Amino acid sequence: MVTRDTSGRPADPASTSRTGQQHAGWALALTSVSFFMVALDALVVITALPRIRAGLGGSLSTLEWTVNAYTLTFAAGIIAGAAIGDRLGRRRTYVAGLLLFTAASAACALAPSTGALIAARAVQGVGAAFVTPLSLTILTGAYPAHRRGTIVGIWGGLGGLAIACGPLVGGAVVNGLNWHWIFWVNVPIGLAAAGLSLLRLTESRGRAARLDVPGVLLAAAAATALAWGLVRTTDAGWGNAQVIVALTAGAVLIGGLAAWERRAAEPMLPPGLLRIRAFTAANLAGFCSFAAITSAAFLMSQYFQLGQGYSPLATGLRFLPWTATPTLIAPLAGAVADRIGTRPLIATGLFLQAAGLAYIAVVASTTTSYVQIVVPLVVAGIGISMSIPATPTAALGAIRPQDAGKASGVLNTLQRFGAVFGVAIVSAVFAGSGQLTAPAAVTSGFRPALAVSAAISLLGAASALAIGKAARARSGAAGEPAPGRPSVQVAAKV
Repeated sequence: MVTRDTSGRPADPASTSRTGQQHAGWALALTSVSFFMVALDALVVITALPRIRAGLGGSLSTLEWTVNAYTLTFAAGIIAGAAIGDRLGRRRTYVAGLLLFTAASAACALAPSTGALIAARAVQGVGAAFVTPLSLTILTGAYPAHRRGTIVGIWGGLGGLAIACGPLVGGAVVNGLNWHWIFWVNVPIGLAAAGLSLLRLTESRGRAARLDVPGVLLAAAAATALAWGLVRTTDAGWGNAQVIVALTAGAVLIGGLAAWERRAAEPMLPPGLLRIRAFTAANLAGFCSFAAITSAAFLMSQYFQLGQGYSPLATGLRFLPWTATPTLIAPLAGAVADRIGTRPLIATGLFLQAAGLAYIAVVASTTTSYVQIVVPLVVAGIGISMSIPATPTAALGAIRPQDAGKASGVLNTLQRFGAVFGVAIVSAVFAGSGQLTAPAAVTSGFRPALAVSAAISLLGAASALAIGKAARARSGAAGEPAPGRPSVQVAAKV
């Protein structure tokens, strides 16, 4: 078939090639910028939390929800965002997500109260849930198969860079301006990315698979109830009636989700997948790894600023030996996993993270030198760097290729739910022993809470031992992968 231009004459192959290259270049630039922005917002707020509390007031639970509201809606919306994009158009849904994220960022900056800030952060998470999977779907569709590995590596590397830079960027902005600007900076970037995406990206659709709406709602409701109950313990205690009702409701909703998924026509979480030991073990390890690292980052920010008196910028700089390590170690760990398997890397990595965090929990005080902390931070960073690339490899290597879309969506969602529960659990432990009122009180709560982060990481290491050596197993789950779901699969690696 001869390609023709708009006048009906045969098109110049060189011109067609240049047009395709330009489109691919725009796709890489725009999706990478958008993904970097939403990934950065997951941690950029960490070092700003004490200043936010000073400006708007609130308790430890308020700080928790500033982090968890974003992560919770982000996790709950990933699978739905990919499915809606397949049905309504990926570019259209992606741009809508960008605009929603941008508007919510402005609302965060203008928030007059902690309640308004938390609500805006929740809306931000919904926008991020649309942008993240669809950015990679659009990107992979713009490049031929033989170049996608390199291109996806660039995209994923930017996500890792955003995680590494998040606390530092947040600290620098708060130090130089004020906490409002960690949200204002998203507005011009988001508007420019949305406008250029409409002009430069092409529309595409995938198979219009039926969205498991009841499954998505039940999962989100269960996670919210459990997280709210855990967060409420920091103010009211474990015996409070609201806490008991919330945790009970969460357990009941999980039971309802399991019952629904067994009868759903196209379940969000095919029950057959969870009968595969290696897949379940890898998901539990991923849940624990994100719970440990996010909860530890939450605690370390309070400890450095309120326990030791460092500025937000100085705090961000002290995070770097820990958060920047994955950009160096993770690519090597992925190559090693291909040679020796994933189980040794995940188990050893999470054990190293547990050891590093446990050591800090033992030596931490108001006068502890950073020199005493930096080596265990590096050890913890090396450990999580070993686990991050190996976990999705283990999970997806245990199931049939046709189940990869839903399996990777489950993994990515559970990792982010892990972050929510990790912050909620350690905050409850912190509240039992310490307060945010004075350096000594901060340290008193920090030490047992960080020990819990270490214990969660150790639980993940133990879970990894159940992955086994098999490279691939047969799944009992039914269904074909939805086109475009590589977006979720690779997002799980980030």
